[in-house]
Amino acid sequence: QVQLTESGGGLVQAGGSLRLSCAASGRTFTNNAMGWFRQAPGKEREFVTAINWSGWTTYYADLMKGRFTISRDNAKNTVYLQMNNLKPEDTAVYYCAATRDYGLDLRNLKYTSWGQGTQVTVSS
Repeated sequence: QVQLTESGGGLVQAGGSLRLSCAASGRTFTNNAMGWFRQAPGKEREFVTAINWSGWTTYYADLMKGRFTISRDNAKNTVYLQMNNLKPEDTAVYYCAATRDYGLDLRNLKYTSWGQGTQVTVSS
């Protein structure tokens, strides 16, 4: 089992930026696809983005395209989520998740480990 710890959340004004980090520990991280999800108050958790094991391939939910960027540094066992031009509707708890596969199809991944989440609040 891999342990995931998110950081970088906080309060930001609309139009601002944040970079979230997800540090992985435990089993091997470098061969596994990773993803970010979010859950707003009163809503179900929703997919944000995913990245394959090497970082060469990414996939985004339509609402996040052009504003969010996922990346990873396998040497540091860390995945990042750069969020730009944030909107109040981006307010949510953001979760990092890990899979047990390389991520050949990022649209259909089974996530087996989850972090505790980090709060992102965007004020208008």
